[in-house]
Order: sequence, then structure tokens, then C-alpha cells
Amino acid sequence: MKPESFFSRYLLRLDNTTKTLGVLIAICLLFVTSCSSLPIEDLPSKNYSKRIKFLVMHYTAINYQRSVEELVNEGGVSSHYLLPEKHDNSYAESDLKIYRLVDEQDRAWHAGSSYWQGRRDLNDQSIGIEIVNIPECKRSENTALTKDGSDSVNCLYPDYDPEQIQLLIKLSQDILARNPDIGPTQVVGHADIAPSRKPDPGPRFPWHQLYKAGIGAWYEKSDVDEYWQIFQLDMPNIGLVQKALNRYGYGITETGILDSATIDTLTAFQMHFLPWNINGKADTKTIATLFALLKKYKPKTLEILWRRYQVELEPAVEIVYRAKRGQIDQQFPEPEENRSSRELVNDRALFKSYQGRGEIIIQNIDASSADIFINGEKLSIASPMVAGNRYQYSLKRRTKNGNNTLRVENVMPEGASINIVIPYPELVDQSSQSKGKMAKGFALVDQQITQDIEQGFPGAALLVLKDGKIIKHQAYGYARKFADGGEVLAQPAAMQTDTIFDIASNTKMFATNFALMTLVNQGKLDVTKPLSYYLPEYQNGGRDSRLVKDFLTHTAGYAPQVRFFTKDNNLGESFYSQNDKKTKKLILNNVPFTVGRHTKRMYSDTDFMLLGMLIERLTGQALDAYVEQHIYQKLNLTNTLFNPLEKGKYKQQFAATEVHGTTRGGRVEFDNVRKYVLQGEVHDEKAFHSFDGVAGHAGLFSTTFEIGVLMQTLLNGGGYGDKHFFNKSILDQFTKPDDGDGTFGLGWRRNNNGALKWHFGPYASSSAYGHTGWTGTVTVIDPEHDLAIVLLTNTRHSLIEGDDKHYSFKGKQFETGKYGSIISLIYEAVLNN
Repeated sequence: MKPESFFSRYLLRLDNTTKTLGVLIAICLLFVTSCSSLPIEDLPSKNYSKRIKFLVMHYTAINYQRSVEELVNEGGVSSHYLLPEKHDNSYAESDLKIYRLVDEQDRAWHAGSSYWQGRRDLNDQSIGIEIVNIPECKRSENTALTKDGSDSVNCLYPDYDPEQIQLLIKLSQDILARNPDIGPTQVVGHADIAPSRKPDPGPRFPWHQLYKAGIGAWYEKSDVDEYWQIFQLDMPNIGLVQKALNRYGYGITETGILDSATIDTLTAFQMHFLPWNINGKADTKTIATLFALLKKYKPKTLEILWRRYQVELEPAVEIVYRAKRGQIDQQFPEPEENRSSRELVNDRALFKSYQGRGEIIIQNIDASSADIFINGEKLSIASPMVAGNRYQYSLKRRTKNGNNTLRVENVMPEGASINIVIPYPELVDQSSQSKGKMAKGFALVDQQITQDIEQGFPGAALLVLKDGKIIKHQAYGYARKFADGGEVLAQPAAMQTDTIFDIASNTKMFATNFALMTLVNQGKLDVTKPLSYYLPEYQNGGRDSRLVKDFLTHTAGYAPQVRFFTKDNNLGESFYSQNDKKTKKLILNNVPFTVGRHTKRMYSDTDFMLLGMLIERLTGQALDAYVEQHIYQKLNLTNTLFNPLEKGKYKQQFAATEVHGTTRGGRVEFDNVRKYVLQGEVHDEKAFHSFDGVAGHAGLFSTTFEIGVLMQTLLNGGGYGDKHFFNKSILDQFTKPDDGDGTFGLGWRRNNNGALKWHFGPYASSSAYGHTGWTGTVTVIDPEHDLAIVLLTNTRHSLIEGDDKHYSFKGKQFETGKYGSIISLIYEAVLNN
């Protein structure tokens, strides 16, 4: 028999259980009889522990009768004990009783996905108590998510029945007496072990009353006051707060940012220990309470955290990245630590220029004279030089196309130095000066695009760069042909050379990849490290084995896309999200891999969504804010933007995309689907609906000229004018062929000796790289020919042909919309000149 316990004083009565209980007793007696016939002798080991480690409190949120139906009969969930409340009309008994639903030695299904103090899925290690308590919640008539991603729900929480709580105290005391491994910090609420899913037992649960009865943890007020006084002066950073919450027990990862998981955890902590101060904020009272609890129950852990707190109070020595002011920004003679023992390799440098162009800027530190040679010819400079003066000279009589040499000698007096800056080449527009064979070749380009437009293709804009010059820049056709509803406009809007386009997946390169290369150059990113090194919450299910470069090469194992924006997606309604915060959380922790790492290469938007989130974490800025402030604005690019209609642009400035929104001519339907002509709004549904228009895979708008500036930056090896973004070695790292498939670099698509003729045509060099975009955009950068091409079209601004399942955009039937033919004609115009 079991030892006498609190439950010998209570009859446990459930309908229709008497016969079942009799059968169970008979089975048990049979088992005992059979065991007694075996020659078993007890030899107790000291090496064991109790299975039960935690006591978990829940509220039912429904009345007693419905709780029985859910927990006993058909709900698929259970608990060890159920406590009714006195004023529940569905409870027929005159006195409150405790109902045991599952034997303590068995596993009840009450905790679900959960974590506490290093243990997961606590059903195996816990006793659960369900307490009838019914919060009154009202959902807003507008069932859409609020802007911050939270549900539009308002809940009022009732006080618990005092008689019910007295029963709970006696029950809990009895459980703790029989389960000595349940310490004070192991008595928790459902919200503690699953803060992002559950709020129970709610802010009215009397944790302090239970503590005074010897159940659970509480803090000393004097300790809270002590830490509160300290934190009034210097608050711990959010990373330390996350670590402290985790060490107390919560399943939170240190990320260093106040993310949604941290807000949920702080809310759960406050409901438990500060129910009068529930705000989800890491305020002084909350953190003081957390540290007071650690002092009382985990003093050794507190010592470690406190040492870290004191270290972090000291001013950090911040390593400031100093951007170069051009392709050469260097002191001569080179400092001793940079000099080689091979004397003739010192005080020399290579720079890119074009014939008849370029300049040199000399900032004299303390020299009286110096000999400076460009391509072996000595410059005529001031003599004597004045210390502190700045000198600027044209190099147009000495430069040539391609690589040029700089050599510095005889900086006098001995020990003196100068600093030399040579800016990167900038574009020169010579598009109106094309003559001879070149002009004839481009006439064939014009003829092909014009012919397509006459036959129904909507419009295009083209820019070609060669040797630092714009040699072709032209617009064709119409920026918008159709009205909302699909009727042809009486006066279609003509395409202009400065028309702004949705560049679709070219976003991956000219926003995300540009940012990543810049961050690698600054030492903030190593693509050979796991993504979880930078996004610690990206873990479990094999995530911690995925390197940053796996996402760049599309070998992480994700499917091509998750259609978050519609409930009708392959992963089910739980993956439906039209909210940026929710989508990012789903991607970090829930989106599954479809194949193993490096087992199959699948071009995936999810890869670049994660890379966009990585940029945001590394920079502390939204993706659009970072690239617009730190790349585009530095290059004076005013039309290269995310969400341009929110930043002062007008619809009339844009090439239109799909005619009937994103309905594919009425064939597609989902919540909030757009049905009007898209103009100035990102077409990609995932970017628009699920990322608020800003994502690593799509959302960027630009013009042919501004993409041209970015392409020239690449041809320059990482800079433009006096702006330097990344070293050529980093660009080489991103554009070299991947070992598994040479058509891929790190993000970039590569020609790879003609393997992608449909994109690069038949003439591109093996080193050519670029990308395409679903809306009808293609870029080619060919360093071997010092050539770049950007063709932006509104291919999708055309009617759709076919049935409901098999259909296509009419614009994709034309050679202009297929890229390769136009690229081929451009190469012929250039190479045959």
C-alpha cells in the first residue's frame, strides 16, 4: 500500500470510474503476486534521483464541467490534479474536492513545449495542477493583428477562490513532502515554462501566499531595495538581463536586444513576482527583483553575473572602423610594422583608372619633399612642400585603362611622412556619343526591344557601362499601359531613363550582399561562422550547424519559399503571418528544412530573409535604414529605396508591375490581396505582407543609372569616388565559384563558362556575375571586359494567358523578357567595336 497521505482524507470521485478502478486493482494484485514469486532481493544504490523535479500551476480558463471534458474525456490534454472553485455553476458538489486525474508516477499531458532550468518538455518531470479560474477576454472587432504583432485581446482576471487556494496549499505541501527534489524555484506557472504561449496562472495567482505556506520562491524586500538603488544609477545591459533570466530558469537566449521572446519572458516573470508592474520592460524594479531572487536561491550564479555587471560598467574600448577615402588611402613611407624585408615591394600600390582620368591628393604630414611616380613617370609637385598642407593634382596625362602603378620614394627629411589618397573612378556619361560599329550594334538592340514593344511587350530601360563610361542609356515603351481593372489606358505613361523599378531578387545583391560585403570588410562578420553565432536564438533542429555561407550558396536546406502571406501555404495555418515580427520569429525557430545541409542546392528566398535579419542584428538598424544611410546616401543615390512611397516618391515615378495586383488575373485569393495595378509597391507578396516591405530577398527599388553606379562600384573593386565599402579581396571571395556548383558564388549568380546562357548570353567571360529579378530585371557585371549591363523591364505588367492552373504572363513570351537575347546583342555591339 502507498504511505498515508493528504489524499486519504479526501474521496476522489469521478463518474464511471469505479469499475475501471477495480480492474486496475486486480491488475496490480496480479502483478505483485507474479513479482513475489521471483527471487528478487533489494540492494539499494545511492546513485539515483527522483523523477519529479517540478510542480506546475495552471488555470483552466474554462469552467469545471468543460475542464472535465477537456482533461478527462476528449481534449487530448490532462493534468495530475484538478481543483474546482466554489462559485462555479457547473460544479454540483457542496464542498470543494480535489480530483486526481493522473497518478503522480504517470506522465500527464499538461506542459506541452516547455523549458525550465535546462530541461525541456517538462511533462516527463513534473506534476501539473489545473485550477478552475476563468479570465474574461474580449477580442477586438478588428481581428487583424495590431502593429506590434500582439493579438487584439483585452483580458480581465478574477481573484482566485480563497477556499480553493487553501486546498491548493495543502495539496502542494503534500506533493512537496513526497517529492523532495522540487525546490522553491521549481514551483512554477505555465507562463514561466512557456512564456510565449501561455499566460496562466495569471497575474491574480497568489504566489506570495503560497510562499508564506512554504511553497515556491519569493525575494527578500531588503535585497530588492539594495539592487534597485544600484540599478537606478547603472542598469545592466539587456544581454546580462537575458542571461540572468536564463540562469534563474527561463528558456531565453541571450541576443543583446529586447526582442519579442524577451518581452514575453519579462511579462511572465512580472506576473509571477511583480503582478502590480506588468509591462514587459526591463525596468529597475523588475531587474532588482530578479537579482534579489538569484542572491537568495542561486548565490554562486549571482557572483558570476555580478562580476560581469561590474566589468560591463567600465567604458568599453571601442575599435572604430576608419573607412578609406578612396582606393588608396595610405601613409608613405609605410610604417615599419607593415614593411617587408623585400625592399622593392615597399611603398608601392596598384590602383584602377581610365585613360585621361583620375587625381591624386597628398596630405603632407611633415615632409619637405617626396618623389611620386605614376606608371613610372615622376609627378611634378610642390617643392618645397609645407607641413600640414594638402595638395591635389590631376593624373589625366599619366593614367591608362585598367591597373596603374604608384611608387613613392625619397620622402624627406628622414622620418617624415605623407598620406596619399587616390579616389575610385566615377561614371562618365557618353551614351550620346556612340558612333560607328558600336552605334550600329546598339541599333540592333533598339530594334529588338522596339519590335517586342510593338507586339505587346510593356517597356524597358537599359544602361551599359564600358571602361567607366555609360555608352548606352535608353528607355523603351511604357511605364504603365493598363488601368485598374485591366483596361488599356487611352494615354499610356511613357518609360523614362529615370523611371524607378521594383528590382525584385536583385535586392539580394544590391542591398543584402552589398551590406554583407561591407560588414565583412569592417570585421563584423565572418561568413564561415554559424549563423547562430550572430543570431543565438537560431538553434535546434540542426540550425546551429548552418554557416552563414550556406545561406549565401543556397545549401542550408530550405525550400524555395514559404508563402507566409496566405493561410493556404504548404506548412499550414500556423505559418500564416502578415506581420513582420511574427514572420521573423517563425523563420528563426519554426520554418523546417526540407533537405539536409549541403545535400541539395535549392535557391531559396528564406535564405536571404535570414541574411537580412543578420544584417539588422549586426548593425542595430532596420535593413532599409542601414543600406540607405551607409551605402546609397554615401553614393548620392536618391531613388534606391525600400518602401519608396513612404519616403517622398510618387506612383507616377515607377514602372508598374502586375495588372490585377497579385491575383494573377483573378486566379489567386488570400486575405488582404491587392487587386489594383501595382506601382511603387513591392510586388513580392512575402516582402509586402509578411515583412512590411523590407526584406533581404526583395523590396528594393532603383533606376538604371543608380544600379549603374553600384555596378561601377563593383567593377572598381569595392568603392566609388572617395567612398570605400569593401576590399577587392572580399569581392573576390563573394564572386568566386562555389565548390559544389560554379554558377553560384556567395549570393551572386555566375556565368561559369557559359553555364547560364539564358542570363549572361554566349559571350560573357567566365568571371561574369550578376542576378535576375522576377519582375523582369537582369544585371551583368563582367570584370574581364570592364563591362556592366542593367536591363530593367516591367515584364509582369502584361495580361495573363492560360487556365486557372497553367498560366503565364504574356510579357515573358518576348525576347526582351527572357534577358539572354538582349544581353547577347549588347555584347556583340561592344566586342565587335
